[in-house]
Amino acid sequence: MIPLKDRNPRYSTPFVTILLIVANSLVFLFQVSLGPRVGEQFAFVYGMVPARIEWAIARPDVTMGDALVPLLTSMFLHGGWLHVIGNMWFLWIFGDNVEDRLGHFRYLLFYVVCGVGAGVIHTIFNLGSSLPAVGASGAISGVLGAYLMLFPRSRVLTLIPLFVFFFTVELPAIILLGYWFLIQAFSGIASLGVRQSGGVAWWAHIGGFALGFLLVRMFRPSRRVVYL
Repeated sequence: MIPLKDRNPRYSTPFVTILLIVANSLVFLFQVSLGPRVGEQFAFVYGMVPARIEWAIARPDVTMGDALVPLLTSMFLHGGWLHVIGNMWFLWIFGDNVEDRLGHFRYLLFYVVCGVGAGVIHTIFNLGSSLPAVGASGAISGVLGAYLMLFPRSRVLTLIPLFVFFFTVELPAIILLGYWFLIQAFSGIASLGVRQSGGVAWWAHIGGFALGFLLVRMFRPSRRVVYL
């Protein structure tokens, strides 16, 4: 199921969401410009490598800063065109209303907290892995969790493929995002104990979504404020 747009009105300009989309897009274009070999090295340095935590403890040439700074930088890297386009599409559809409800600064802080938290959870479930995890998926999963908490009944126009046919239907956010989360949860559980050779960071999605769902009320202003 692919969300096309939601029917939830917003009352302010989503400056932060637009800024995040632009920043992610520019960083990805820079990655592409580096070429495959250098781009891979770039992703290794600035992507989140779980094993780097152990290296920081055991090796003098790796600092704890080297291990932890990628929790932030990895949020702006992506593994391919479909990866970045899919992430930015979800951020655009669901991020504007969450930003509208939280306010620009609170929303940015919330986004970063969810992204970093998702990276920590991915690391916990993949200790020892030397594969770099990249992408804004963890932070955007937090936005999805927040959207579900704040607007569970909001209608989302959704594209549903059925073999070679496609049709659209309006689904409540609780159905669409609940279905999305169940896929992540089942996939994450199935990945436990499996040696990873690349693919989807399921536990970053699960952790980010759970954090967003649980923490959004802490970031929401006590009174309704209209941000221009």
